[in-house]
Amino acid sequence: MSEPISVVKVRNVLLVSMPADPDDSTVAALQDRTLEAMSKYDARALVLDLSKVEILDSYFARMVSETAQMVSLMGGDTIIAGMQPALAVTATELGVTLGRTRTAMTVERALEVAGQPRGSAAKLL
Repeated sequence: MSEPISVVKVRNVLLVSMPADPDDSTVAALQDRTLEAMSKYDARALVLDLSKVEILDSYFARMVSETAQMVSLMGGDTIIAGMQPALAVTATELGVTLGRTRTAMTVERALEVAGQPRGSAAKLL
């Protein structure tokens, strides 16, 4: 079993850190815990830290994409942080589409982006 998912509130942003090798139950818990926290804290954004993740399978990719869509329906933005090159390649090969989900190389940059209006985020990247 994987280590638990960390969900931390930083101002009005949720920071969710995924463990290095999440199993399917951990990935499913990502969605449940994130949506519950979005509602509980009335967060305006989700930063999903994937910097520890080494392997991306189709289930994980689909759950990340669906979670980002659900966060958007709840009025929040999603920023995926720390995606390693191998994960980016795999996501592309799997045909993952992130829609309006933004990305950042680091959690620090993602938190900066989360605090900016959507139109000005490109200036930070």
